[in-house]
Amino acid sequence: MRVIGLAGWSGAGKTTLLGRLIPALTGQGLRVATLKHAHHAFDVDQPGKDSYRHREAGASEVIVSSSRRWVQIHEVGEGAEATLPELLARLTPCDLVLVEGFKREAHPKLEVFRAANGRPPLHPEDPRIVAVASDRPFPEARVPVLPLDDVAAIAAAVRARAEPLRTVIDRLEGHGATL
Repeated sequence: MRVIGLAGWSGAGKTTLLGRLIPALTGQGLRVATLKHAHHAFDVDQPGKDSYRHREAGASEVIVSSSRRWVQIHEVGEGAEATLPELLARLTPCDLVLVEGFKREAHPKLEVFRAANGRPPLHPEDPRIVAVASDRPFPEARVPVLPLDDVAAIAAAVRARAEPLRTVIDRLEGHGATL
């Protein structure tokens, strides 16, 4: 398993790029997993469904399973948010893990940058950014800068710069998990 993240400010197009990148990578025969960080409360459950009612009734964990998929919902409550290494360790083996968010963590990342956001680029300050997908050039960048719409080039960069899972987890755990 190899790991790389997509990092950038909100509105940069990380999710949109992932929606185009995943089919490009799976089309190359890779088994891809994603791990997404949310900065707020979120719900994958629907009010009125049995699993929602189980959680609302106080279950700390709910697993919903069918012949096509299963999902596990774990309530943290007042506990600590799971760390990136803990979440990575829970994944079923695959070829490539794409992490969306966790931009302050010390895993290899591809920055997704849009000039219209009006936010500064992350790559000058983050040594773990290994490439940038952007709608504008950065001639001074220390890493490759790829056109945001060149999915084939971005897929190649992601494959080339992803790091082994154990290397990433060891770095995150030894680093204190933040930059």
